[in-house]
Amino acid sequence: MTDGGHSIDLDRLAEFLSGRLDGLRPPLRANQCPGGMSNPTFVLTDAGGRRWVLRKKPPGALLPSAHAVDREFRVMSALVGSEVPIARPLVLCQDDAVIGQAFYVMAHVEGRVFRKLELPGLATGERAAIYDAMNATLAALHRVDYRGRGLVDFGREGGYAARQAKRWAGQYEASKTDRLDAMENLMAWLPENLPAEAETTLAHGDFRLENMIFHPTEARVLAVVDWELSTLGDPLADLAYNTLPWHMPDPRRGDLRGNAPAATGIPAEADYLSAYAERSGRGDLGDWTFYRVLSLFRLAAIGQGVYKRGLDGNATGPAALERRDVCRNLSTIAWGLVEKAGRA
Repeated sequence: MTDGGHSIDLDRLAEFLSGRLDGLRPPLRANQCPGGMSNPTFVLTDAGGRRWVLRKKPPGALLPSAHAVDREFRVMSALVGSEVPIARPLVLCQDDAVIGQAFYVMAHVEGRVFRKLELPGLATGERAAIYDAMNATLAALHRVDYRGRGLVDFGREGGYAARQAKRWAGQYEASKTDRLDAMENLMAWLPENLPAEAETTLAHGDFRLENMIFHPTEARVLAVVDWELSTLGDPLADLAYNTLPWHMPDPRRGDLRGNAPAATGIPAEADYLSAYAERSGRGDLGDWTFYRVLSLFRLAAIGQGVYKRGLDGNATGPAALERRDVCRNLSTIAWGLVEKAGRA
């Protein structure tokens, strides 16, 4: 099967999974899921109509530490039975000989994925409830006792902001195609403006509306997905990333900058932050300018990496080549926040 540039030998895959997935009946079919520009994701269906989900590394040369499907599998396994809903991980394969790249298989969760920030087609009250459920799920994640769940070595305690600034500067340099003044400015500014040391929690790293599966009819999160960037980190960085839609447009997902809560049901950012603070017990959101800038910088570096993989021919799909200006645009917004705050 070849889909979106990703070739999977389904017969070989079925042979490997037989005996590892209860009730599997070959042959297998695979359909690539929409959305996402990193680890390609497929819905597997067997002859009996049972479904599972497979996530694998993309093909080709990859940046160091990127696309770590084994880390995804580990954190999801650790979260089974916690307050954080996940799709149950079932099988991890790190043998490239099976389908060409490392992969894992998890349970299929039937539900709704909202890819548009404005939640078109939903009533005002439903939109409010969806955003509130997302908020509650993020707070629950940051309450997880990562030590008690065997994740004390899943990252480093403390120093998260400094490591993130360094990591994404390195990832950007490794995938840079043009000189962007805003990125150069940010790479110099971030290490010089690190906030005071923050609490360490489990952090998702890509916590947004599209990375949750909601109940088919209720405003209830059934699974948080896409754990590739998860680590031990700063909860405020996770929160800042989650609230970026109130500050920047997304050509594919929408724009909350002009949101009118009374009309849409989607909360104002201040109310969203207040709800998180109450649920998490964190009244002080720290240096909010820094966290927003760091989130935009990281997203810019990721966008550049996606575009570079498109140029190299090993992206998840042809849309990667449409990301040429993402890094430029996001880094410009980020540097604009620095200038607006009078901290350039």
